[in-house]
Amino acid sequence: MGHENSDVLIVVPTLNEERHIERCIRSLLGNDPTMRHAMLIVADGGSTDRTCAIVQGVARDFDNVTLLHNPDRLQSAAVNLAIEKHALQHHKYLVRCDAHSVYPANYVAKVVEALRAKDVASVTTVMDAVFDTCFAKGAAWIVDTKLGSGGSAHRGGITSRYVDHGHHAGMRIDWFRKVGGYDPTFAVNEDAEYDHRLVQTGGKIWLAADIRMKYFMRSSPTALLRQYFRYGRGRARTVLKHRILPRPRQMLPVINLILLCLTIPLGLLNPVFLVWPVAYGSLLVFASIWMGAKHKEVCGLWSGPALAIIHLGWAAGFIREALGRRDRGPVSRAI
Repeated sequence: MGHENSDVLIVVPTLNEERHIERCIRSLLGNDPTMRHAMLIVADGGSTDRTCAIVQGVARDFDNVTLLHNPDRLQSAAVNLAIEKHALQHHKYLVRCDAHSVYPANYVAKVVEALRAKDVASVTTVMDAVFDTCFAKGAAWIVDTKLGSGGSAHRGGITSRYVDHGHHAGMRIDWFRKVGGYDPTFAVNEDAEYDHRLVQTGGKIWLAADIRMKYFMRSSPTALLRQYFRYGRGRARTVLKHRILPRPRQMLPVINLILLCLTIPLGLLNPVFLVWPVAYGSLLVFASIWMGAKHKEVCGLWSGPALAIIHLGWAAGFIREALGRRDRGPVSRAI
């Protein structure tokens, strides 16, 4: 196994990704001949669209592409299963990729190079939001700002540094096994939950801001709402499992939603209570005008509504999960 990158295992979890999966795989393999020696596993959670047929078609062009059926459906279980079934003794590096994304040339090679050079347990990369509808355009523009992501380092960041969490890209397989892999019961936020255990065990995470990938925003308000509701629920599960305190920026959307729910009804009795809803509404209007003017496109006007969906959807999911769960784990420090 002397071929370059033969020690790399690439895993792409999928579920109904017929719009994006072929573009994703070809972006990973088509621009780098050395990637022919890396194994790429598409772990599908029971797609009902043409995802599996498309993957099988692509596999005729790339004999290192394998379709793996994931009966547990969740992406956390998909990665675990791929490691269990396909990680051989010579595989040292796991590169996890998102079917909803497009990757630049040499992405995998750069991630693995960073793992080797920094001698860390994980490497995270920066996500740059892109779009395929007018709504998604406005959402993409606002999500990479502090208003949209709260300053998350892997959202449009430009500084490479050690972090406690980031968008999962590369992992050493020995570390992945050491900490027990992903929690297969997590539908989302499994990456942050994994990173918490990794850091607690002594693993280091490097954010390589010079390695960037393009992530497609959800194309409609309904799809974005579902996504961020799930994100909020996932964060709450991590908080409850490890009994950690969320960072202030993560609690601001929750506080905002609670205040809106309290002050809007009270505002019917006394207009003074409408100060908060008016202030938040003004922020959303500002976001729309700001993005519209900055990019000189009418699609920027969707930025305000998208920002409200991101904030309120995430907060509603967090509150729903926090009120609904009773399991608790050992006390731990914050992520």
